[in-house]
Amino acid sequence: MLIIVFRTLFLYLIVVVFMRIMGKRQIGQLQPFELVIAIMISELAALPMQNTGIPLLNGIIPILTLLFAQIALSFIGLKSTKARAVICGKPSILIQNGKVNEAELRKEMYTLNDLLEQLRIKDIHNIADVEFAILETNGQLSVIPKSQKRPVSPEDLNIPTKYEGVSLDIIVDGEVSYENLKLANLDVDWLNNTLSKFGINNPKDVLLASLDSEGKLYYQVKERRNK
Repeated sequence: MLIIVFRTLFLYLIVVVFMRIMGKRQIGQLQPFELVIAIMISELAALPMQNTGIPLLNGIIPILTLLFAQIALSFIGLKSTKARAVICGKPSILIQNGKVNEAELRKEMYTLNDLLEQLRIKDIHNIADVEFAILETNGQLSVIPKSQKRPVSPEDLNIPTKYEGVSLDIIVDGEVSYENLKLANLDVDWLNNTLSKFGINNPKDVLLASLDSEGKLYYQVKERRNK
């Protein structure tokens, strides 16, 4: 029993590390060759887990081979646009200038119902409102509405806006991010003094504290402190 537990945990860690090396992508964002490799790696890891008679190396070596194959294909794709087109494919324009491209639909085996469903998911209920719809290489649909149907932006109304930078997480679940404090040109003394103004004497009582680009601190204390 302990051997099975050990083998399972070991292979689990191996697969997690290898998937982490492959990059930060969600399943829906994987290219076809990346998805195939991910599925094969999971299958290869499952075999030694189920059968203790199979040596661990029989699962690890094929997984390593697939990992190197994935890294090699990704490297080739980075260096060559032609190779990238062969490995990943090219985006397909399903709607162009407001007209459905039937030939591309047939080529991609994409039905009109699929197209309408994806448009509805993107809050577009009338195909006449679409200027371009592009099927990306990872299977997602990018939609560009007609200019008359796009949401109005401050630029359209000539309204000036303030700069909005990325907020910095200063405290997450009671842990202070000294790196983000340094990025904001602040220190722990400033943080403690600011929190004390809100009646908070210990950063560990804070669930989340973030600093926006204007220097305003948002905070929320943990529930048990409120009780």
